[in-house]
Amino acid sequence: MTTIFGIPMQALFGQLLIGLINGSFYALLSLGLAVIFGLLRVINFAHGAQYMLGAFVAYLLLQYLGIGYWAALIVAPLIVGLFGAVVERTMLSRLYKLDPLYGLLFTFGLALTIEGTFRYLYGASGQPYAAPTQLGGGTNLGFMFLPNYRGWVVVVSLLACLGTWLLIEKTKLGSYLRAATENPVLVQAFGVNVPLLLTFTYALGAGLAAFAGVLAAPVYQVSPLMGTNLIIVVFAVVVVGGMGSIMGAIVTGYMLGIAEGLTKVFYPEASNIVIFVIMAIVLLLRPAGLFGRDA
Repeated sequence: MTTIFGIPMQALFGQLLIGLINGSFYALLSLGLAVIFGLLRVINFAHGAQYMLGAFVAYLLLQYLGIGYWAALIVAPLIVGLFGAVVERTMLSRLYKLDPLYGLLFTFGLALTIEGTFRYLYGASGQPYAAPTQLGGGTNLGFMFLPNYRGWVVVVSLLACLGTWLLIEKTKLGSYLRAATENPVLVQAFGVNVPLLLTFTYALGAGLAAFAGVLAAPVYQVSPLMGTNLIIVVFAVVVVGGMGSIMGAIVTGYMLGIAEGLTKVFYPEASNIVIFVIMAIVLLLRPAGLFGRDA
């Protein structure tokens, strides 16, 4: 059996695949956080709960309406995005002129409320959600066995991340969004509905979290605590990439996922803390993050 640094190649590439899958979820979730913070200046602590909501909406659509995975990939983000729009318009928008701490506390309380509700209704144990039959099985690549669904997760998450980056950086809508965060009064003077843009931004971030939740449902069990277990790591990813940096969130998400996977191979005991160690080092050397701009 071929080895690298004394480690079987199949085991090494298997852990790299796990790291890449984790990195896909880190990238999608940190992208949503970066969009909301970069454009609204809100630290959205409810992001993990919105990720969990996406998975639960997909699960409930299947259980009660018979709507399967492929439709849920579109319907669940739309439902959670609409929920996010209602929250932003009725509650969060009232906090924009206050200290950012109020937004953090509000979204933290919202996350606790959502998770507590689902924990009361469904308990702490996870609910199974099967992968679509079209993506069942796997492919033998010679040096490793690649489960088809996990390969799909990596590809579609990368496409979603790049699509969001193009929307914000390369389209007229994205230019309006960026301009509205810099000078909302001037943009509104040109006839642009700034409050609607801000609502759309928060809904987009919530929808991205829900999309990640639907992708995660067949990989992990659908559980009220699935967002809580991930959100702290995702915040670390955003800090390393640079708060508000869209491309930083994407690149850093994949990089730290792979770093975590490699650590599991060479030094498993440190795999749970390697991301936070990297975060501490980056903050010491570059406080604004790898892709962030200094104030």
